[in-house]
Amino acid sequence: MERVTQTLVRQKTLQQELDMSRSYFYKLLENDPTFPQPLKFGNSMQAPVYYVRAEVDAWLETRCRQRGSA
Repeated sequence: MERVTQTLVRQKTLQQELDMSRSYFYKLLENDPTFPQPLKFGNSMQAPVYYVRAEVDAWLETRCRQRGSA
């Protein structure tokens, strides 16, 4: 069986990389159904939230293509 390695990025790191405030990031999650879904490890409110790097990169590429074709 082939093992696929996925890189995860924490939500706080992703917010910093995208240069988004926490409130804007949550609005994006609420209003853009194409944005990748988070992975949460644990049931508590304090449990860390991660995103799959490849999914975020694909989302960004799609946004850039849409911008160019508009």
